[in-house]
Amino acid sequence: MPTIGIILGSTRPNRVGDQVARWVLDHASRRTDAGFELLDLRDHPLPHLDEPMPPSLAQYQNEHTRRWAETVAAYDGFVIVTPEYNHGIPGVLKNALDYLYAEWNNKALGLVSYGAAGGARSAEQLRLVAAELQMADVRQQVTLSLHTEFENFSVFKPGDHSVHALNTMLDQVIAWTSALAPLRTAPAVAN
Repeated sequence: MPTIGIILGSTRPNRVGDQVARWVLDHASRRTDAGFELLDLRDHPLPHLDEPMPPSLAQYQNEHTRRWAETVAAYDGFVIVTPEYNHGIPGVLKNALDYLYAEWNNKALGLVSYGAAGGARSAEQLRLVAAELQMADVRQQVTLSLHTEFENFSVFKPGDHSVHALNTMLDQVIAWTSALAPLRTAPAVAN
């Protein structure tokens, strides 16, 4: 059974992302076709990218990088829960993605975004990053507006339409995770 990591992409004080990530985990955990775990970036503090070699070489010098690489490598696919900051993704999330390369390859990715415009622009930026990391981002995404799905912009109260979008996205992530399994287990080909 595949294991999917739900990455909480904000470390900001007073964030609402923890409510969203718990909602995703709660719904996902009811499924029997995959296992789900929460990966809070607060639990994986990484300094601003400090590796001397490009991540594609996998020559990690720092212990924090090796720990992060082990964590990411253990999952078969991911769902990223992200806010939108200034029409983009949070710096801490981009930094966590940039630290690694092969550990992200050939894994499915679902997106749950939130913000004034539902976080749609941060999700689109993540699709560009995912392509470079050789991740397969699925079509369905969950966009949550701070105006309609959060009481007083701080208490998460999702509508039924969001549950439907979440379930569809999870179906796609699990299907693609399974489809990509042979690529993740194939021996590396030297260039």
